[in-house]
Amino acid sequence: MTHFRISEAAALLGVSDDTVRRWCADGILSVSLDDSGRQVVDGVELAAHAKVLAFDVADVGDVKRSARNRFTGLVTKVEIDGLMAQVELQCGPNRVVSLMSSEAARELKLDVGSKAVAVVKATMVILETDRDAG
Repeated sequence: MTHFRISEAAALLGVSDDTVRRWCADGILSVSLDDSGRQVVDGVELAAHAKVLAFDVADVGDVKRSARNRFTGLVTKVEIDGLMAQVELQCGPNRVVSLMSSEAARELKLDVGSKAVAVVKATMVILETDRDAG
């Protein structure tokens, strides 16, 4: 069973250590002690809480799509050079970069500080874990 120290849990959820401690005190997350006597949160419970914290961005219009990976964020950079544009979004703790035509970037009126949703449909997703993960 995977457990995370309070600071690790906070980093994974993008909140402060104090917030995780408060959730433990309020019974939202349960806390136990590891072999070293440090407070830890169960990984399965943490994953379930992460899903509760995540909000779904409402779809606009009557369009249905097969892509499930949607990241809402703020545009932090727009670089237009010739026919192509590179647009960066900050979606919570995640940076998402999109390459598109400069025409598309202009049509979407993408400017630094504007809100955008990155929709990702990938046939290949690479996952990484720590070498010593069980």
